[in-house]
Amino acid sequence: MFVLKLIAIAVSCIFFFVIVARVIFPLPETPERIDSAALPVSDSAPIVRAIRNRLNAHTGQTGIGALDDGANAFAARMILAEAAVSSIDAQYYIWQNDLTGTLLLEALQRAAQRGVRVRLLLDDNGTSGLDAELASLDAHPNVEVRLYNPFNLRRFKMLSYGFDFFRLNRRMHNKSFTVDGAATILGGRNIGDQYFGTGPTALYLDLDVLAVGKVVPEVAADFDKYWAAPAVHPAGPILGLASGGDPISDRLERFQSTPQMAEYRKIIEASDIVAALSAGSFDLEWTKALLVSDDPVKGLGAVPTEDLLAVRLRKAVGRIESRFDGISPYFVPGAAGVKAFSKLESEGVQVRMLTNALEATDVLPVHAGYAKRRRDLLAVGVEMFELQKQLTIRIPPERVGPFGSSGTSLHAKTFAVDGKRVFVGSFNFDPRSTRLNTEMGLLIESSSMARIIHASFDRKLDGVAWQVELRDDALTWRNNSETTISEPGTTWIKSVLLKVIGWLPVEWLL
Repeated sequence: MFVLKLIAIAVSCIFFFVIVARVIFPLPETPERIDSAALPVSDSAPIVRAIRNRLNAHTGQTGIGALDDGANAFAARMILAEAAVSSIDAQYYIWQNDLTGTLLLEALQRAAQRGVRVRLLLDDNGTSGLDAELASLDAHPNVEVRLYNPFNLRRFKMLSYGFDFFRLNRRMHNKSFTVDGAATILGGRNIGDQYFGTGPTALYLDLDVLAVGKVVPEVAADFDKYWAAPAVHPAGPILGLASGGDPISDRLERFQSTPQMAEYRKIIEASDIVAALSAGSFDLEWTKALLVSDDPVKGLGAVPTEDLLAVRLRKAVGRIESRFDGISPYFVPGAAGVKAFSKLESEGVQVRMLTNALEATDVLPVHAGYAKRRRDLLAVGVEMFELQKQLTIRIPPERVGPFGSSGTSLHAKTFAVDGKRVFVGSFNFDPRSTRLNTEMGLLIESSSMARIIHASFDRKLDGVAWQVELRDDALTWRNNSETTISEPGTTWIKSVLLKVIGWLPVEWLL
């Protein structure tokens, strides 16, 4: 009885703390909020002029160009921002305060100064250290910044989880960059050095696509839907008034004389995409592309199951006949995923998945959620590959595929089906992407892109990944030159943590 009283007192204290904290730290009200809409395509936009003939020749289709190289992916965003004449709509989960993040903020600022309307929609979980820069940008008359599910506290943001967990646990994972209503970039990359192949941190292998044509107005309309969503708040009242000066230029100045700036400037100048976009000769595949995006009310937990991106994407893919090759850096299939993959295998579909090895992952709990189901996946016939941390084999440029030839951690989210269709977007095969975060991506009819992914798996990922197998009921990791029964990258501490996390009822959070 005494223990029950203690529990009741503790629960009451926690409940009281949550109520008081919410009263003391509420989100600012925005009674005069005005929700703008995407501007029409500008006929004077350089990107429109550059590809006008191809647009006219492919009415009703979408032009798709893969951006599998980090430097090219960054250069494409910079070039589009510099060329913008009417509007830039950017939507991201993470925007870092490093070199590439600051360069792109300055590009948005310069665009606004020459009259371009800029709308920047960021998930507030990924804006650490940028309050001053975002407030300064938001203060410009041609710019508005909005934040998705913003944190109540600014200085110690993570403490907000203590009294507003269930709201803040839902994040906007979408990534898009749309210029002049004429061109958009979607895919797996956030904004930060490791996504664009530079900096001291571990690099990510990732994949974006540049799209023009039919799908662009659909992306613009989807942005508008998020821009007006109840979970999205104007940044001004949250960040406060700009403090004066130019914090974006001040931050960029700190990078000007660094070796990283000099090195990256050379990389960008050497990028083939600079000349190709400027000349309108960038290689595009004209095809059908379907935008699949979560309803932003998912941030309030108000989306019926049948309207979730994962459900609609499965319907859009249709019947899978022979091959499914998937790439997901954070792969937590759960019991439902194992069952779904088992069903495909029983129907004669070859299922192969690539995710991060323990030695390459940057989120240990997610690997625990995957490792918990790994043996079951192998038992039903799924072929599993885990990207190694250090790539020991340099793949020839013509055989790189969507994985790149350098880097340490997988971040691309894509899959290929039956040599016909490819998905590129922000969606991971995990419960968080399915139920908690909002996601988006393109389902593309492209036999050429699908064949590249299939061929990479056929070649066993060219030795850059371990193939995990069940041999005599024991897990083994094998590549071109080595076989081991000890999980690569493991330590006794990691082994204990993986086991403990696997026992905990947290799979729905991963």
